[in-house]
Amino acid sequence: MEKTDLLYRLIWMSRPLMQAAEASVEQGLAGTGLTVRMRAVLEILHAHGDATVPDIARKLDINRQYVQLMVNETLGAGLTVQRPNPRHRRSILLALTEEGRAVIGQVIARERALVAAIGADIDAEDARTALTVVLALVGKLKHHAGKVEG
Repeated sequence: MEKTDLLYRLIWMSRPLMQAAEASVEQGLAGTGLTVRMRAVLEILHAHGDATVPDIARKLDINRQYVQLMVNETLGAGLTVQRPNPRHRRSILLALTEEGRAVIGQVIARERALVAAIGADIDAEDARTALTVVLALVGKLKHHAGKVEG
């Protein structure tokens, strides 16, 4: 298979990969009270600390208004709280509560164990190469889309 064919197939395999990953994540959330959307917000806060809605939207690479809906779910569930932002009065910071920190910590630990199990027979260097290629493709496709749309 030619390089172009391989890259084309790799790009189009991202959809079934994400669908399978989302189904697996959803299954792993059973009993936690979390939705996939809530999990995404909690993961960002777990990894990066307190953040504004626009910060979370940038990290998830999705629309700010949609993130606000996601954030509202976490606030309603008592998994996050709003705090004043010393850098910007009108842009409130979102922070994990103790319950939010505990639940996302458990979810991430289970997911990492699953990834370790399903990836046991995948060579680390192959995984590193795959990640490098995917990151390069994402960057180049985003750049191209910006040029085409702009």
